[in-house]
Amino acid sequence: MDVGFLFDWDGVVIDSHAQHEESWVLLSAEIDQALPEGFMKQTFGMRNQNIFPLWMPHLEGKDAEIIALGNRKEELYREILRRDGIEALPGVKDFLKAARVAGIPASVGSSTPRKNIDTVIEMAGLEGLFDAIVSADDVQRGKPDPEVFLKGAAKLNRKPERCVVFEDAFVGIQAGKSGGMKVVGIASTHPIEKLTEADLALDNLKGVSPLELLARLGLSK
Repeated sequence: MDVGFLFDWDGVVIDSHAQHEESWVLLSAEIDQALPEGFMKQTFGMRNQNIFPLWMPHLEGKDAEIIALGNRKEELYREILRRDGIEALPGVKDFLKAARVAGIPASVGSSTPRKNIDTVIEMAGLEGLFDAIVSADDVQRGKPDPEVFLKGAAKLNRKPERCVVFEDAFVGIQAGKSGGMKVVGIASTHPIEKLTEADLALDNLKGVSPLELLARLGLSK
């Protein structure tokens, strides 16, 4: 088939929101800089390069400082993952395995750094289920810009209009739509009734057939 699947990471393949939140809290304590109210919700799905200036406006344009702080935050996150462990969300592994059997390639398209993705793939037993990975390290513009998904489609050698994006964040859904792709909203972060911009909204991927999903989206041959 000439279709491809593009997966956001946090909130779609795994749910590490609590671990991310803890890592931000730990970093704020290390640098003695309080997090503003609503910070997690406001910045969910964004790249660190965009998050830090929102938190600390004086960092605007100071790329070296932002990179250093971002690297430390992600180190803390990976330490928490190794402490707690992590598993794929319901249905993800079976869905990816069924997609491979059907000949449908899959790519990660995430605002997460590559080291985080590699760590989780190993810990959660996801080796061999993705044909490509596009991470924060590979793009210049964060979601809602569609760059990360367009690069994922290119890596899979698929046209954007023949790709399906799986997203939980509003900015990610917007990115997929602006890239000309079909979007499946996953209700892990927001209630399913809030995912109105997605072409299809699901609670999770448990029991979902890749071929039936494509038919519902009008992408089957």
